[in-house]
Amino acid sequence: MYKGSWQSGRRYRRRSHQQSPWFRHCASSERYNTGISQSPQDSGRGNDESPSTSSSTAGSSSVPDLPGYYFDPEKKRYFRLLPGHNNCNPLTKESIQQKETEKKRLQLVEEDKQKKKVARMGFNASSLLRKRQLGFLNDISYSRLAHELRVSCMQKGKVHIQSSDPSALASDQFNLILANTNRDRLFTVIDVKVGGSKYSIINLSRLRIPSPTVRMYENLYFTNRKVNSVCWASLNHLDSHILLCRMGIAKTPGCATLLPASLFAHSHPVEDRPGMLCSFQIPSAWSCAWSLNTQANNCFSTGLSRQVLLTNVVTGHQQLFGTSSDVLAQQFAVLAPLLFNGCRSGEIFAIDLRSQSQCKGWKAMRLSHDSAVTSVQILQEEQCLMASDMAGKIKLWDLRTTKCLRQFEGHVNEYAYLPLHVHEEEGIVMAVGQDCYTRIWSLHDAHLLRTIPSPYPASKEDIPSVAFSSQLGGFRGGPGLLMAVRKDLYYFSYN
Repeated sequence: MYKGSWQSGRRYRRRSHQQSPWFRHCASSERYNTGISQSPQDSGRGNDESPSTSSSTAGSSSVPDLPGYYFDPEKKRYFRLLPGHNNCNPLTKESIQQKETEKKRLQLVEEDKQKKKVARMGFNASSLLRKRQLGFLNDISYSRLAHELRVSCMQKGKVHIQSSDPSALASDQFNLILANTNRDRLFTVIDVKVGGSKYSIINLSRLRIPSPTVRMYENLYFTNRKVNSVCWASLNHLDSHILLCRMGIAKTPGCATLLPASLFAHSHPVEDRPGMLCSFQIPSAWSCAWSLNTQANNCFSTGLSRQVLLTNVVTGHQQLFGTSSDVLAQQFAVLAPLLFNGCRSGEIFAIDLRSQSQCKGWKAMRLSHDSAVTSVQILQEEQCLMASDMAGKIKLWDLRTTKCLRQFEGHVNEYAYLPLHVHEEEGIVMAVGQDCYTRIWSLHDAHLLRTIPSPYPASKEDIPSVAFSSQLGGFRGGPGLLMAVRKDLYYFSYN
């Protein structure tokens, strides 16, 4: 009895599927695109299972998107999707997206190995030289386009790191790298496997092709607290200290620490005297900046939750400015007495350093983004400002007219705190996206010059940290890009 009922129910379902116009349309479309005809039994089993999600990652635009199914372009057939929370399911929407992302990265890695690349269509080395000889390009345009071509042809090589503790390099991972003004040293924050962080300074004086080698000088200055922001500080002389902002834990308040670079043995000049180690207790800071402005000499600023705190290191005097949102990015101007701030609300404003915090007119100007601002960079003449936000927007602002001059497309960011690198002398803008791709644009016209994939699969824990200069290693150094990811350091040198 039960057996006959089961067979009759199966025949009914099969017959209803064959009579359904929607099912006939999907089945014919599938056979047309795959070239493989399925039996009625296979079709019946595929539709007996109720679809749970809608696949948005079809292999081709010509293949119909069936709710709850995924089309594999390699096997040329549909597969059923299950909810992503099913740990035993090897086929989920998230795993499909991750597989396609990794496939795209590997393809870009192979393309990146090619030596002949072109930053702009129709502008290779021979055509640039020919156009200059014919008078179509002046010296400034030729120099800029030739530099862009060199950037697009940079070749990747792995850097050998010498350290007093080589075993630690195999387990520890880079969190960030930050180059000093002369580009001959890198300050690094390294995540330790057992927990916490440690700091080091990398000397770049031996960064030479074909065997780039650097020396890492460590210091036993550990912290179990998260480092929110770092910048070089010029207290005794240029880049004599490192300013770190660390978060508080439980009842322990946050602090801003001035760490002397001289504490890292042999990483500083011989004539450098031991610096002063000082720490200031502050609420947890989101950002920090050191002032080179004469109006705020020996001062640094920290961006707090709805506050900006200006501190004089020598006198200990502090000024507190109230804001309407958390301050995530800061930079001092050098020529004008202004401190620029980027907020979580998307507002960018400048503080007049000559004003008192009690006065009402300390806000000098305002700009606006649609998302949280993660980085602000002032150009040399201080007439323009670059800003990036958590919506992936990078904009160049005119500070005189408070209008957006141009926008740099392609950057990927949804919620991460990612820096922006502007190199005005080289004429490039650089940023690492949340997808772990390093993108380089032309500052002149916002043209995307190159996209560099990460050596490792993309993940939020392995976002690369980069540093670029035309003189990496100091005055006699060569141009290139340094990329730190996981435990490795890579050097992209000019060809």
